Amino acid sequence: MKIDLPRSALVIIDVQNDFCPGGALEVENGDEVIAPLNLLASFIAAGGGRIVATQDWHPKGHISFELWPDHCVQGSKGAHFYESLDLKQVNLIIRKGFRSNLDSYSAFFENDRQTSTGLDGYLKSLSIDTVVLGGIATDYCVLYSALDAAAQGFKTIVLSDAVRGVNKPPGSVERAFEQFKEAGVILTNSREIT
Repeated sequence: MKIDLPRSALVIIDVQNDFCPGGALEVENGDEVIAPLNLLASFIAAGGGRIVATQDWHPKGHISFELWPDHCVQGSKGAHFYESLDLKQVNLIIRKGFRSNLDSYSAFFENDRQTSTGLDGYLKSLSIDTVVLGGIATDYCVLYSALDAAAQGFKTIVLSDAVRGVNKPPGSVERAFEQFKEAGVILTNSREIT
């Protein structure tokens, strides 16, 4: 699949210790997203595109801890990016979920669907028109980010080899892939782009 590299951005979603093996909210095989993301980040950056990484950044007692185990607490080891993720190419880090009473799945909006993270304005100011997404978790933060990217008018691509899901409730990963298709999100893998 050909993409216009200077007008593309790779958005790496929440590749953090707490979502990878041994983490507080471990996603099975979560670390397997890293190799394709590192490869694609180098490819897009070399072509003049942008690389963005999101980071869950929760205060102690965050509202999401009512639904999920405590995870990605600000400044904790669990909140750090997984060590093999190459951050040298990253142009912008978006921290999300830092308001105590408001969770944030999407890279674009908090869960109130009104509070912007600023990512939309950043990308549009650079004339980016294509957003490529990978990371964790397929059925939550990747899903919401992809749906928002498409709704904001970006050509939106999700890399099937660079996402892993929680699958809670069971079937949520499968449903996420259906929602991608319904929203016009393109599903491909990193090898098809590089």
